[in-house]
Amino acid sequence: MADSPFTVSDVMTQTVVAVGSEASFKEVAELLDQWKVSAVPVLAGEGRVVGVVSEADLLAKEEFRDTDEGDPAERVKAGGLSAGDLMSTPAVTVHADATLPEAARIMARRHVKRLPVVDGVGLLQGVVSRSDLLKVFLRSDEEIAEEIRNSVLTQLPVVSELSVSVAEGVVTLGGSLPERTLVPVIARAVRAVEGVVDIRLDLTHR
Repeated sequence: MADSPFTVSDVMTQTVVAVGSEASFKEVAELLDQWKVSAVPVLAGEGRVVGVVSEADLLAKEEFRDTDEGDPAERVKAGGLSAGDLMSTPAVTVHADATLPEAARIMARRHVKRLPVVDGVGLLQGVVSRSDLLKVFLRSDEEIAEEIRNSVLTQLPVVSELSVSVAEGVVTLGGSLPERTLVPVIARAVRAVEGVVDIRLDLTHR
């Protein structure tokens, strides 16, 4: 993987199961089960993402099976027979060059577990999930330490001699700084390295 900041293209899944708007309810349910995913993009034309069908969209049929009460829009969805009827639209998507924090914020704000990854004209390039975003925490301690030494501290010559150790993703920085005001600058730069779980500072000031 490349040095930070990682982008969605570094962790996304490129082999994606998707459906057309005419796919039947049962076809969508079978695909979700077969591929063990919680949602599938709905495509039109040459691969433009026009919506997403999720488990929640399908569950409306079960939710309103024995009642006529509830949200009218959801009751309409419960009667849907095709992906076009069932899908949530417009689709919540992300671009491949978005950073992982950007993708995580979209998922949190829109309450979705997976995001179709699209290019500038909306064509499907892949899918990124919550588990994909967590892949950065699988980086080894040695890889994280090397990036901090070679790509972070070298950008701050006055602190390039600091010692760096990483254990279970927790970074410990030791050494002496010329001035106290550098502490938040260093902490922010190190925290931005993908895979860092926390930072401990064992620093003195000259």
